[in-house]
Amino acid sequence: MVFKVILIGPIRAGKSTVGRLLSERLGLPLRSLDKILDSYLDELGYDREHAAGLKKIGFYELTKYWKPFEPYGVERLVAEPFDAVVDLGGGHSVYEDETLFARVKKALSPFPNVILIMPSPDRDESISILNERTGGFVSNGFDFHENFVGSHCNYELARHTVYTKGKTPEETCAEIIEMLVDD
Repeated sequence: MVFKVILIGPIRAGKSTVGRLLSERLGLPLRSLDKILDSYLDELGYDREHAAGLKKIGFYELTKYWKPFEPYGVERLVAEPFDAVVDLGGGHSVYEDETLFARVKKALSPFPNVILIMPSPDRDESISILNERTGGFVSNGFDFHENFVGSHCNYELARHTVYTKGKTPEETCAEIIEMLVDD
């Protein structure tokens, strides 16, 4: 089996920053689903014109359209046959549809290094910190930070959780390296 460190967590939790540091320290490529999902969507018949129309209505409407495509992206990315640090976007590990969530759970289940990055163990404090970082993330009444922090999905997928409040990205990276398990 290949060695992967898979980072999950809400938007602006620090996954990309810590992922870059881990990639450098471990000498592994960094693969970010946010950056490559677009190419996977084309394989599935994703309608970009329809998506552009939905985006005009609101980001939440767009995410409802693309959500069923996301598990395929997760499956494809973690199945790549080489060692890597994998950064899943904030929504790629959170699903309201249990069938979609089951696919992602199955795809991540072989990997012992699924790390949830969260600002704080306190739900409300995490949401507050994320809101400070982004100015809030609400679309058509849907609060993405509340959803991503409050969802059971990240907690079920994670093998380990790291809290970043009061730590530098370098300290968070070092903490993760200490908890890694060889496959």
